[in-house]
Amino acid sequence: MTDSVSPAAPKAVILLSGGLDSATVLAIAREQGYACYCLSVDYGQKHRAELDAAVRVAKALGAAEHRVAKIDIGQFGGSALTDPGLEVPTEGLQPGIPITYVPARNTILLALSLAWAEVLDARHVFVGVNAVDYSGYPDCRPAFVQAFEDLANLATKAAVEGARLSVHAPLIDLSKADIVRTGTRLGVDYGLTVSCYQADDQGRACSACDACRLRREGFAAAGLADPTRYRGA
Repeated sequence: MTDSVSPAAPKAVILLSGGLDSATVLAIAREQGYACYCLSVDYGQKHRAELDAAVRVAKALGAAEHRVAKIDIGQFGGSALTDPGLEVPTEGLQPGIPITYVPARNTILLALSLAWAEVLDARHVFVGVNAVDYSGYPDCRPAFVQAFEDLANLATKAAVEGARLSVHAPLIDLSKADIVRTGTRLGVDYGLTVSCYQADDQGRACSACDACRLRREGFAAAGLADPTRYRGA
């Protein structure tokens, strides 16, 4: 899906991690007629193969532009996704907020999206958070998305001058199976994406982390073949 977008199309900034959810969000925004400016963030994550995946996905889905911002929130540690001294859990989903939660990550990523949106004169930001089949992160809930939209409309020159900004989270209430079905309908090649929390340099998944489990279960529940490349497969 690389068709061109009308020059008159409204602009939107899409947070693009390179995973299944954000790829689906990009496809949804494209279907809705937005010119999509994709932002990926190199925040110090150990699973850096997702950044390579983001480049592939942005190109395949016809992004108007794709940028990678670098901000090392991993320097603070506190998460198995950034701290080399912490192991990614592989025993399955557990109660509570897991150690793969990255402190303040979505707040920081959305703030960067907001900054670029102001520069682009864009009124829309899309994020792939989900509050159904997810790991229990507090910054993936509807209340967080609404709170950030409220903040954006208090904190920006554009909003103060009358141009309100909307934060879209189109996957927030969908199951992983419904997300997979939606993206498949929109032509997303999920073989380009990387969801694993500890993917190797070639983008091959571990099959055991929470992200792998949720992804695999989503494809199974959707009745669709899982194109994920797993190590040792």
